[in-house]
Amino acid sequence: MTISVFRRTLLVGTLGLALGAGWLGQAVAGEQLGNIKKAGEIKIGLEGTYPPFSFVDESGKLSGFEVELSEALAKELGVKVKLQATPWDGILAALESKRLDAVVNQVTISEERKKKYDFSTPYTVSGIQALVLKKNVDTIKTADDLAGKKVGVGLGTNYEQWLKDNQPKAIIKTYNDDPTKFQDLRIGRIDAILIDRLAALEYAKKAPDTAAAGDAFSRQEAGIALRKGEPELLEAVNKALDKLRADGTLKKLSEKYFNADVTQ
Repeated sequence: MTISVFRRTLLVGTLGLALGAGWLGQAVAGEQLGNIKKAGEIKIGLEGTYPPFSFVDESGKLSGFEVELSEALAKELGVKVKLQATPWDGILAALESKRLDAVVNQVTISEERKKKYDFSTPYTVSGIQALVLKKNVDTIKTADDLAGKKVGVGLGTNYEQWLKDNQPKAIIKTYNDDPTKFQDLRIGRIDAILIDRLAALEYAKKAPDTAAAGDAFSRQEAGIALRKGEPELLEAVNKALDKLRADGTLKKLSEKYFNADVTQ
């Protein structure tokens, strides 16, 4: 009888500790918005090498659509923004390890990524586009035309996964940075690059020997990536984006960098 009571007491105590730890974990996990407010800044990651979304301008300052979007977002949250240029292959890991509070870097919203991260409502709508040398613009119209061609993609991007899923006969070459990828295209080491359609059109303006080939292969929406378990931060970010849409800020920034409204 005494042993039974002891066991029952021990079980209840252990269960209480487990539940308490779970509640504590949830409380800690949900405190990021408060931490950001307390610190007076939000740490946002972006590549800084992906014009017109983010790049270093002639004065050495980070500029671009997503740079200005991040600044506007921070203002709506009532804090300053700390922009951290981070290579793509490490940017989501930096979010997971809490070195970043958010990632604003054309992170495509996918079912697979939603298992690991929370996403804001989309702030750009685009598609996967092939960029080629202008003299070869008629050689790629559909995914079938990528078979046997050397195609450059960012390592670990949705472009790499899309290519593996939709054209396994393509010769895939992965890159950790955009400048090398574009350089390889222009000197003929690869036949095409798969990138965001908006970025492809912008790049073709600056490099007239290149062109966007055919139509976009698929629709994709980009959202602000956040760690899971931060519902208050997600709600605050979505409210800020709603405000920036309603007051015309998002559309104004879009037209500034793309000469079109790419936010819907």
